[in-house]
Amino acid sequence: MATGVKLALVKSQFSEMVQRAMLGEDVVVTKENIPVVTISAIKPPKRVPGTGKGIRMAADFNAPLDDFAEYM
Repeated sequence: MATGVKLALVKSQFSEMVQRAMLGEDVVVTKENIPVVTISAIKPPKRVPGTGKGIRMAADFNAPLDDFAEYM
């Protein structure tokens, strides 16, 4: 549900408006009673199972690297 909020109030309480957006509320910023901007949370992309198929760990993954032999 969108809530209209005056620009002056958003300026003084921006972190509260962001918190409201993070909780799922769309905050519509108005200037002179005209909607100008919407503050809404960004939804993270959904993970898709199976996208890592075919990726294999090398048998020597944990073996020391030759470049670091002098440090060991």
